[in-house]
Amino acid sequence: MRNVEPSNTDQAQLTGVLGTLDTVISRLESFMLAFGVLLMAANTVTNVVGRFVFQHSLFFSEELNRILIILITFAGISYAARQGRHIRMSAIFDMLPVPLRKLTMILIAVVTSLAMFALCYFAVRYIMSVAASGRVLPALAIPVYWIFLWVPVGFFMTGVQFALTALKNVFAKDIYLSTQVLEGYEDDEFEV
Repeated sequence: MRNVEPSNTDQAQLTGVLGTLDTVISRLESFMLAFGVLLMAANTVTNVVGRFVFQHSLFFSEELNRILIILITFAGISYAARQGRHIRMSAIFDMLPVPLRKLTMILIAVVTSLAMFALCYFAVRYIMSVAASGRVLPALAIPVYWIFLWVPVGFFMTGVQFALTALKNVFAKDIYLSTQVLEGYEDDEFEV
């Protein structure tokens, strides 16, 4: 069994400009996730108290939660990539020799990064078409396309995260699932 190096999400393990970029993205992800979850909880609790205590619910609660779910989801995909927690099929990968595993991880990171950047591009095109329609949210009266702005941001940050992972694997001696997480299994996990 291979051990996983403990990750430190507050400090990037890359150096120079890439390390700074990694740190900035890490802090942005953390802020977006924390802000989104806390605001969603406060909104939901306030709406429940208003409905059952004062007999009036917040007219915008459902729309605000919809916006926050999109924010949390697309900030979360970048966060999952940073933590090496994305889904991976490792049965064949684990049987490969180390040099081939490293090359495979670089290829996986590059292809995933390119896919995320392509999805970012398509998300921007979709948002432009929604913006052109002029639709607005009924309760909040804000343009519908605003709720989708987090989608390309999340795809872009995830693409950057996988690109940094590919670079980390090119220059580092070990194999990394992300810039901060070594490939392997923790002590409470096992290979099947």
